[in-house]
Amino acid sequence: MEITSASDSLAALGHETRLAIFRLLIQAGPAGVNAGLICEKLALAPATLSFHLAHLSRVGLIRGRQEGRFIFYAADYASMDALLAFLTDNCCQGAQCLPGAGAAAIPKRRRSAAAR
Repeated sequence: MEITSASDSLAALGHETRLAIFRLLIQAGPAGVNAGLICEKLALAPATLSFHLAHLSRVGLIRGRQEGRFIFYAADYASMDALLAFLTDNCCQGAQCLPGAGAAAIPKRRRSAAAR
C-alpha cells in the first residue's frame, strides 16, 4: 500500500459516522449487511448513509453487491489488512512488541483487574 492510499483510507475513517459504519460492517462479517439495516442500526437518513457508503467504497474499504432489489455492503478485509500492515510495517524495528494487541482480546473485567 502506498502512503496516498493509506492517507485516503485513514481520512475516510476519520469521520465518526464512516467509522461507525465500517465497524458495523467488520462485525457483520463477509456476508455484509443491507443498507436498510445499516440505517436502522445507526439511526441514519438514507441520503446520509448513501453519501458515507460512497466515500468508503471510493477508498476501497467496503464493497457493495446487488441481491435482488437490495444492496448488501461488506468490509473489504484485504484492504483493511493492507492498511494495518502499512501502519505496522517494521514496527519496533522488526522486534516483536505489540503489547496492546493482547489487551484487545481480554474482556473488560479481566483487563481492569490485570491493570491493578
